[in-house]
Amino acid sequence: MSRQSWEWFGTAGHLIVGDQCRFHLATVVSKGKYLVSTVGFYIPSSIAGLPDQERMEWLRMHANGEEIGCGRFYETMVFEAGNRCRAKSCACGLPEISGSELDYEAANRAKEATENHMKLCLKWDKKR
Repeated sequence: MSRQSWEWFGTAGHLIVGDQCRFHLATVVSKGKYLVSTVGFYIPSSIAGLPDQERMEWLRMHANGEEIGCGRFYETMVFEAGNRCRAKSCACGLPEISGSELDYEAANRAKEATENHMKLCLKWDKKR
């Protein structure tokens, strides 16, 4: 399948605090069958409410944000794609995740997370 048929979304595709991640990629591959989601650079909402100077200091001390799991700042997961978003307030078309993750890669740098995302997109695009 061609990469041209992949669908890209500008939101996090998984993780309960995905909306607080500054890094996110979400791609539907294999004719809509799988959702590949990468999130990272997690900035907790408690940090966002700090005064500018304190927030800047926190960001200096946490160059990759806060860990989103044990020993990792970024993660990529693959899920079966579920029903598409049809909410009147959004209607973005991002599919819900259907069940548990099918595949997974961890990373500690944005470049590695991007590479993991592409690797899993290519891998799962081949599955029919």
